[in-house]
Amino acid sequence: MTIRPTRRTILGTGSAVALLAGCSKYGDSNNSSSQSTSGTPSGTASATASGGAAAGPELAKTSDIPVGGGTIFKDEKVVVTQPEQGEFKAFSAVCTHQGCTVSTVSDGTINCPCHGSKFRITDASVAAGPAPRPLPAEKITVEGNSIRLA
Repeated sequence: MTIRPTRRTILGTGSAVALLAGCSKYGDSNNSSSQSTSGTPSGTASATASGGAAAGPELAKTSDIPVGGGTIFKDEKVVVTQPEQGEFKAFSAVCTHQGCTVSTVSDGTINCPCHGSKFRITDASVAAGPAPRPLPAEKITVEGNSIRLA
Protein backbone atom coordinates (compact mmCIF):
# COMPACT_ATOMS: atom_id res chain seq x y z
CA MET A 1 0.00 0.00 0.00
CA THR A 2 1.42 3.37 -1.02
CA ILE A 3 0.75 6.44 1.10
CA ARG A 4 0.45 9.55 -1.01
CA PRO A 5 1.10 12.99 0.45
CA THR A 6 -1.86 15.29 0.74
CA ARG A 7 -2.01 18.74 -0.80
CA ARG A 8 -1.81 20.22 2.69
CA THR A 9 1.43 18.31 3.42
CA ILE A 10 3.04 19.46 0.18
CA LEU A 11 2.04 23.10 0.69
CA GLY A 12 3.20 23.08 4.32
CA THR A 13 6.59 21.62 3.39
CA GLY A 14 7.03 24.14 0.56
CA SER A 15 6.22 27.03 2.91
CA ALA A 16 8.74 25.82 5.47
CA VAL A 17 11.47 25.50 2.82
CA ALA A 18 10.73 29.00 1.49
CA LEU A 19 10.83 30.45 5.00
CA LEU A 20 14.18 28.84 5.78
CA ALA A 21 15.65 29.93 2.44
CA GLY A 22 14.51 33.50 3.04
CA CYS A 23 15.97 33.58 6.54
CA SER A 24 19.29 32.10 5.51
CA LYS A 25 19.80 34.79 2.84
CA TYR A 26 19.90 37.59 5.37
CA GLY A 27 21.33 35.82 8.42
CA ASP A 28 22.68 38.20 11.04
CA SER A 29 21.51 41.75 10.39
CA ASN A 30 24.92 43.02 11.48
CA ASN A 31 26.83 41.25 8.71
CA SER A 32 28.82 44.35 7.76
CA SER A 33 31.28 43.61 10.54
CA SER A 34 31.49 39.86 9.98
CA GLN A 35 34.84 38.16 9.86
CA SER A 36 35.97 35.71 7.22
CA THR A 37 37.41 32.38 8.28
CA SER A 38 40.92 33.74 7.79
CA GLY A 39 40.33 36.48 10.37
CA THR A 40 40.43 39.26 7.79
CA PRO A 41 37.43 41.64 8.05
CA SER A 42 35.02 41.25 5.15
CA GLY A 43 35.75 43.55 2.27
CA THR A 44 39.37 44.10 3.17
CA ALA A 45 42.32 42.87 1.22
CA SER A 46 44.45 40.08 2.54
CA ALA A 47 47.99 39.38 1.43
CA THR A 48 48.63 35.78 0.50
CA ALA A 49 51.98 34.11 0.90
CA SER A 50 53.42 32.20 -2.01
CA GLY A 51 51.80 28.81 -2.22
CA GLY A 52 48.51 30.22 -0.86
CA ALA A 53 45.12 29.67 -2.42
CA ALA A 54 44.86 30.85 -6.01
CA ALA A 55 42.99 34.08 -6.48
CA GLY A 56 40.85 35.11 -9.43
CA PRO A 57 41.93 37.22 -12.37
CA GLU A 58 43.60 40.55 -11.74
CA LEU A 59 41.19 43.45 -11.35
CA ALA A 60 43.74 46.24 -11.18
CA LYS A 61 47.14 47.37 -10.08
CA THR A 62 47.27 48.99 -6.65
CA SER A 63 48.38 52.23 -8.32
CA ASP A 64 45.10 52.29 -10.31
CA ILE A 65 43.01 52.82 -7.13
CA PRO A 66 43.22 56.42 -5.90
CA VAL A 67 43.86 57.05 -2.20
CA GLY A 68 40.64 58.40 -0.66
CA GLY A 69 38.67 57.10 -3.64
CA GLY A 70 37.96 53.97 -5.62
CA THR A 71 37.38 52.33 -8.96
CA ILE A 72 34.25 50.57 -10.23
CA PHE A 73 34.60 47.35 -12.22
CA LYS A 74 31.24 47.12 -13.99
CA ASP A 75 31.78 43.71 -15.61
CA GLU A 76 32.63 42.15 -12.25
CA LYS A 77 30.04 44.30 -10.39
CA VAL A 78 32.68 45.23 -7.81
CA VAL A 79 34.02 48.52 -6.50
CA VAL A 80 37.50 48.63 -4.95
CA THR A 81 38.37 51.51 -2.64
CA GLN A 82 41.53 52.74 -0.93
CA PRO A 83 40.37 54.77 2.09
CA GLU A 84 43.96 55.13 3.40
CA GLN A 85 47.29 54.59 1.67
CA GLY A 86 47.79 50.82 1.25
CA GLU A 87 44.34 49.86 2.65
CA PHE A 88 42.16 48.26 -0.03
CA LYS A 89 38.52 47.26 0.36
CA ALA A 90 36.00 45.77 -2.03
CA PHE A 91 32.21 45.91 -2.14
CA SER A 92 29.41 44.93 -4.47
CA ALA A 93 28.76 47.61 -7.09
CA VAL A 94 25.02 46.84 -6.98
CA CYS A 95 23.00 49.38 -4.99
CA THR A 96 20.92 47.89 -2.17
CA HIS A 97 18.00 50.17 -3.02
CA GLN A 98 16.82 48.92 -6.42
CA GLY A 99 19.78 47.08 -7.90
CA CYS A 100 21.31 49.80 -10.06
CA THR A 101 25.07 49.67 -10.61
CA VAL A 102 26.92 52.45 -8.82
CA SER A 103 28.55 54.89 -11.22
CA THR A 104 31.13 57.06 -9.45
CA VAL A 105 33.39 57.27 -6.43
CA SER A 106 34.02 60.81 -5.22
CA ASP A 107 34.34 62.86 -2.04
CA GLY A 108 34.63 59.72 0.10
CA THR A 109 31.47 58.05 -1.19
CA ILE A 110 30.41 55.43 -3.72
CA ASN A 111 27.49 56.95 -5.62
CA CYS A 112 24.42 55.44 -7.24
CA PRO A 113 22.99 57.38 -10.20
CA CYS A 114 19.43 56.03 -9.96
CA HIS A 115 18.08 57.61 -6.77
CA GLY A 116 21.07 59.33 -5.15
CA SER A 117 22.19 56.72 -2.61
CA LYS A 118 25.73 57.21 -1.32
CA PHE A 119 27.93 54.69 0.50
CA ARG A 120 31.10 55.42 2.51
CA ILE A 121 34.33 54.14 0.92
CA THR A 122 35.61 52.90 4.30
CA ASP A 123 32.88 50.33 5.02
CA ALA A 124 30.13 50.81 2.38
CA SER A 125 27.69 51.99 5.05
CA VAL A 126 24.87 54.22 3.84
CA ALA A 127 25.88 57.90 3.85
CA ALA A 128 22.68 59.05 2.07
CA GLY A 129 19.52 57.10 1.25
CA PRO A 130 17.20 55.77 0.01
CA ALA A 131 19.40 52.63 0.17
CA PRO A 132 18.31 50.56 3.17
CA ARG A 133 21.58 48.64 3.74
CA PRO A 134 25.32 48.93 3.15
CA LEU A 135 26.85 47.46 0.00
CA PRO A 136 27.86 43.84 0.64
CA ALA A 137 31.58 43.25 1.09
CA GLU A 138 33.57 41.34 -1.52
CA LYS A 139 36.82 39.52 -0.86
CA ILE A 140 40.00 40.55 -2.63
CA THR A 141 43.66 39.70 -2.32
CA VAL A 142 46.56 42.06 -2.79
CA GLU A 143 49.83 40.46 -3.89
CA GLY A 144 52.58 42.91 -4.62
CA ASN A 145 50.99 45.48 -6.95
CA SER A 146 48.13 43.21 -8.03
CA ILE A 147 44.53 43.30 -6.77
CA ARG A 148 42.48 40.17 -7.45
CA LEU A 149 39.04 38.90 -6.51
CA ALA A 150 39.52 36.17 -3.91
